[in-house]
Amino acid sequence: MSTWFERQLSSHQVQLTATALVSGITVAGLIYGGQSIRRRVATDQLKASIPPLDEEHQGQRLTDFGGAFPISSTAKEEERVAALAGRAQQGDYDDALIDEQLTRTASFLTKPRFQILRSSFVIVVGLGGVGSHCTSALARSGVSHIRLIDFDQVTLSSLNRHAVATLADVGTPKVQCVRKRLEAVVPWVHWQCLNEVWREDKGQRLLGAWGSGNGRRPDYVIDAIDNIDSKVELLKYCHKNGIKVVSSMGAGCKSDPTSIFVADISASIEDPLSRTTRRKLKLAGVSEGIPVVYSTEKPGPGKAQLLPLPEEEFLKGKVDELSALPDFRARILPVLGTMPAIFGYVVANFVILEITGYPHESGSGKGREKMYDSILSGLQGLEERLARDAGQDPLWLKIPVTKEDIAYLVEETFRGKSVVSGLPTRLALTRWRKPKDGYKVDQRWDGQKFSKVQLQDLVCMTKEEAATHEKEVLKGEKPPEVFYDVDVVQLVDKRQREEQQYRRYR
Repeated sequence: MSTWFERQLSSHQVQLTATALVSGITVAGLIYGGQSIRRRVATDQLKASIPPLDEEHQGQRLTDFGGAFPISSTAKEEERVAALAGRAQQGDYDDALIDEQLTRTASFLTKPRFQILRSSFVIVVGLGGVGSHCTSALARSGVSHIRLIDFDQVTLSSLNRHAVATLADVGTPKVQCVRKRLEAVVPWVHWQCLNEVWREDKGQRLLGAWGSGNGRRPDYVIDAIDNIDSKVELLKYCHKNGIKVVSSMGAGCKSDPTSIFVADISASIEDPLSRTTRRKLKLAGVSEGIPVVYSTEKPGPGKAQLLPLPEEEFLKGKVDELSALPDFRARILPVLGTMPAIFGYVVANFVILEITGYPHESGSGKGREKMYDSILSGLQGLEERLARDAGQDPLWLKIPVTKEDIAYLVEETFRGKSVVSGLPTRLALTRWRKPKDGYKVDQRWDGQKFSKVQLQDLVCMTKEEAATHEKEVLKGEKPPEVFYDVDVVQLVDKRQREEQQYRRYR
């Protein structure tokens, strides 16, 4: 066997074959190696030629088979709208089309006022239910410069009350969602979208002029924030810096659109958010001068309330970590989708009338403040007369009733009407019954004496009816059941039972 191998290896033909084979393998290796190097170089050059992704060069997701998805009609429409808005905001849009689209607003306001609105600059802080509807109304009415401020994103649960968001917008910033959707309606409106939280230390930048240098200052700031601390910071900053601002109070747990009013914050009543905001502002030295949109609707049995967190969340500890940001609420606030929209439109309506100087009255607080003062003064006088008739000194007598209490009783308990005649004018509050133990003044503390009258003791009548009631019932011998018809007595009993229920929620 070894001799055969030796003979083959010494064969000249075998040596030539082996040499050819080795040479072929070497050449093939060099060829394939060179091709690999050229492919690698070509690949690197190709990658280097691809521009980075930006607004001009946008990427697109591939299918499972490595192909490109077909461009949907929706995406094409959004691109068309964005392109149109870009041109319109540069002035490339027919003014006649704008005039035609806004002709009804212009006719209502008249041309001079409408031109003021068209050149106005409004800032909306908070783009939830209230803020989105407010922004939509302002843009559709003709406001040309709008700055949007909100840190949050569109969520699935917010679609029940948001003005323009769709399922496709879930997970996107609210400010961009509102801008994108409204550009399809009013492409000429100029937008500034700031996806961040309002903070007082950012105030100069967030609420600054439009444009660089001495740009246009905001004509109005709209507070649609649902966090009390941020709301108070914003209102305080605006008040301190002379920036006009209007604030929306709570739309959550509300269901009565007829109970929504506009008034100075000092006159807002029976709104928990308004009351808390008012108290915090007073601590900061601001007691009035801020218009607010609020509801006088009272909470009560069977009505929606702030939902508590599940017990298992409390057991986990660190409940604050459930909120989107520190100091923001973590619990769910039930909201009927129609109410934030109404709040938003009331705010927008107020701002439009204010900016243009259109004649208007700012709600219930304006004309009724003096009436509340008059009713409180009348009640003070009544208690002093009753004390004097009981043989007690009424000098420096005080009553445990505030102007807020007067507003609550007149507006909420007695619906702004007399229980006797139903008349809504020249109103007064008076005791309904003569006290069982007589009229006594509490003088247990030196230097202080006050009446023991309680809110549940009072009823609403006209001044003339109250004078007769004082003579016949409070100072006379006739009980109400004898002096009044059964209908009046039953109405008083009903209102007093209601007040007892409402008192639990004050």
